[in-house]
Amino acid sequence: MKKIALTGDRPTGKLHLGHYVGSLKQRVELQDQVDQNLIMIADMQALTDNARDPEKIRRSLINVALDYLSVGINPDVSTIFVQSQIPALNELTMIYLNLVTVSRLERNPTVKTEIKQKKFGQSVPAGFFIYPVSQASDITAFKANYVPVGDDQEPMIEQAREIVRSFNSIYQKDILVEPKGIFPPKGQGRIPGIDGNAKMSKSLGNAIYLSDSADEVKKKVMSMYTDPNHIHVEDPGSVEGNVVFTYLDIFDPDQAQVQELKDQYQKGGLGDVKIKRRLIEVLNAFLDPIRAKHDEFEANLDYVYQVLQDGSEKANEIANATLEEVRDAMGINYFKKI
Repeated sequence: MKKIALTGDRPTGKLHLGHYVGSLKQRVELQDQVDQNLIMIADMQALTDNARDPEKIRRSLINVALDYLSVGINPDVSTIFVQSQIPALNELTMIYLNLVTVSRLERNPTVKTEIKQKKFGQSVPAGFFIYPVSQASDITAFKANYVPVGDDQEPMIEQAREIVRSFNSIYQKDILVEPKGIFPPKGQGRIPGIDGNAKMSKSLGNAIYLSDSADEVKKKVMSMYTDPNHIHVEDPGSVEGNVVFTYLDIFDPDQAQVQELKDQYQKGGLGDVKIKRRLIEVLNAFLDPIRAKHDEFEANLDYVYQVLQDGSEKANEIANATLEEVRDAMGINYFKKI
């Protein structure tokens, strides 16, 4: 069986270091490990809770595409496409909705958590409520058997697997492929925000973006959460939960030097400013080539839009072929010539 991977992002803003650690780095690596690497900009899913601000989605879409290209996603190897440009996904979603109960959607832990986080109350948009079914449509349309996601998305993968099993059983055709979630190693799939919050997030305003300037990085790092009890330079400091050291563990190529800094910090005699300056240097060295590529692609937006158009046309062909198989299995290809 061919190895087909599908990943994606909702275009609700620029991508940040959390996206890189959680998924972008893995996607770049996957380009050499799978037969087909599909990356979707999920604008329709972004509209489920941003329908009154479509300009935000339109603006963010190109930002996400620029970030993809800047970190090394190669359109000659990977297929980057836009969800709304694949009509077959909508029809597959409608078909799958008849295989899922409302109570099952209500029990989905990811949906429950996100509804609470977004404070919808009793005003949950219907499109948002059923987005696990939309995700199942995205995955199965391309017969993806590998779906790299964070741990919090495991319930979504399981719901997609349930839909695949239901469809294949009801229509007695093994058309749809059960996806397998690929999860990051424990403790390596998430980076905390600069405020110490467990998750870096656009909505929380605690993110360092891949396109941030050197000055912006410096400003954000200098405001970073460290050890609140490390008041004086001579005081012993705690490394555990210290965001600066968490970032150094991830991004600093000289881990021996990081360990020396940790030892000195814990003994006392090392100030927060010094370790922050180290992190500023490390992050800017990491981001410099990404910024350079970002500027290069941003100066040629016609090329970026062409990448998205070509990718969407290719994705359309694949999704339409799957939809044709689904219709045949259900017997609803009424006017198909045999």
